[in-house]
Parts: sequence; C-alpha cells; structure tokens
Amino acid sequence: MTLIVPVLVLSLIVLVHELGHLASAKFFGVYCKEFAIGMGPKVVSKKGKETEYSIRAFPFGGFVAMAGEESVEAEVPSNRSLLGIAKWKRIIILLSGVAMNFVLAFVLFLSINIAVGAVYQSPKPVIASVIANSPAEEAGLQANDYILKMTFTDGTSYVPETFDDVVTYVQLYHSTMVLTVDRSGETLEITVTPIFNEETQRYYLGVNIPPGEMVKINGFEAVTYAFSTMLSTVFGMFVFIGKMLTGVGLTQVSGPIGIIDVTNTQASLGILNLTYLTALLSLNIGVFNLLPLPILDGGRVVLTLIEAIFRRPINKNIELALMYISAAALIGLMLFATWQDIGRLF
Repeated sequence: MTLIVPVLVLSLIVLVHELGHLASAKFFGVYCKEFAIGMGPKVVSKKGKETEYSIRAFPFGGFVAMAGEESVEAEVPSNRSLLGIAKWKRIIILLSGVAMNFVLAFVLFLSINIAVGAVYQSPKPVIASVIANSPAEEAGLQANDYILKMTFTDGTSYVPETFDDVVTYVQLYHSTMVLTVDRSGETLEITVTPIFNEETQRYYLGVNIPPGEMVKINGFEAVTYAFSTMLSTVFGMFVFIGKMLTGVGLTQVSGPIGIIDVTNTQASLGILNLTYLTALLSLNIGVFNLLPLPILDGGRVVLTLIEAIFRRPINKNIELALMYISAAALIGLMLFATWQDIGRLF
C-alpha cells in the first residue's frame, strides 16, 4: 500500500479548499497570518508580503490562520479581522472553501466528459438474470422483473430510477427488504434478504445487471452532464448522511485507510478512474464541511447566523464547549471508520 498517490490527491483537494478561504479573506481585506497545507511542524515555509505560506509534516488537512481566530495573535484594525467585518462577508469566507471543492469536482467531471466524448447511462432497474442458489433465486425473483419500489424494515420506501439506485440502497440497508416488481404487467411484492460477500466486501441479492449504455455527447452536453453529475452526487451524499443519523449505512463509512486503499485501486485502473475518484472525494470533503458542527465551516456559519439573529457574540465558554464536543464527535467517527477499514483489510 503506497501513500504517494493518496497524499497527492488529498493534498490537491485540501489546497483548493484552503485557497478558497484565502482568496475570499484577502478579497475582503482580512489579515491572513499563515496559509498551510498539512498539519504538525513546518517543513518548508516562505514569507509573502504579509502571509506566511507553509507545508507541514503531516499531509492531512490544512488551514488559513486569520486575524480574529482564537489561535491567531495579530495587531490589526478591526476591519481586518474575521470578527470585525460584516457577517455576510464572514459567511462567504467560511463557505468559499466548500465552493472551491465543488468547482474542482465540476472541472474534473467536465474534463472526463470531454476526454471520453461520451457519458455512461445506468440501465433501468430491470433484472437481467438471477444467479443460482442466491437470495434472489430463493425469494422468487426472475429475469426481466422491473423493480418498481424498494421497502425496508424501518418503513422507508424508495423508487429506483436506475439499477445504480438499487445497488446503493442494498448497500445502505442490507437487511430484509420488500421489492415491488412488475412481471409482464403483473405487480408482485417479493421479500428478499441480501447476504454479505467476503471477497467483494459488499452485500448482494444475486442478480445480474443489464449493461449500461455509452451515449456520445457534444461540448455543451459535456457541461450539462458534469453539472448534473455533481448535483446528483451531492444529493446522494446528503441522503447518505441523513440515513447515517438514523443508524442506516454506518457499515459503509470509510476512514483514512479505506481512502488510501480505494485511491490506490483506482489509480491502478488509469487516470480517468483516479480523476473521477478525486472529484468524488472533493465533493465528500465539501459536503462534510457543511455539517453544522462548530469545528467545521458549516457549524461556524451557523454560529455566525446565531450572532446575527441575537445581535451579540456567543459566549466564549459556550462556543469553546461546542468546539470540544464537535471535535470529540469527529474523532469518534474517525476511530469508528478506521476500525471498520481494518476489519475490511483483515
């Protein structure tokens, strides 16, 4: 397992994210003491006109140290501090990193579309064939069954548009489900329970998926497909996060080890696969930073909005306590994801 490609990919995503914060902060005149990629002790640094640019020892994360933040000591006028500027400007600065993650993903999706000159369209949720001795065969599913709806044990139901949707929700719930299918004009409800495949580390029903289709596109369509891919991916991520909050899909969470493993795998399959994964990771980091945890950009936006509503700063002790709680929650999630990664490896 090599670290070179994963580190380069994550460094690019973090660099773009932090450049968003830096550019918007400087645009609004906020004093930026340091712009760093990585965490820990400095390895290389160079002093600019007023900002120090550095690369730090541990290649995960990064930051822009701005006047007005707890860890930054700077004697600057109030209008050059993050806390001294208008709150709408502060919110733009806080969200600009996420915006740049979205821009990066869009550019990468667009580059793939232009390079290939075509886009893959997932097949409709129609079963091509059923594998012998599988959960699908035991349940009574048959070839050409059109999956109209998936209903799960918690009462949630979902209408799949493509077979990708079916695969996604099987992985999310991986418990007994009721599939409503159209079989030659007759509507049937079939109960089936996916099983776990140790080799692929995924849950499966035991059905073969019909082939998708590669559709040629022009330059304008390359842009629209890149935008729609980005929107549908972001929507799917929010759905996944919502399911996680109810305990659904927790087994699908990956940490650093999982990211390193999948990045190396995609890199071995070619530059287009790696480019697509980089776009997905950029969106993941962007969406993750929108979560309303005070230690993340989204949480800081929420705190800023609360200040604007009540027209006074939040009590520092309360803010600090919220920071510690959210940091503990993130550390707990990271440890849980890492434990799952280790389990998948062994």
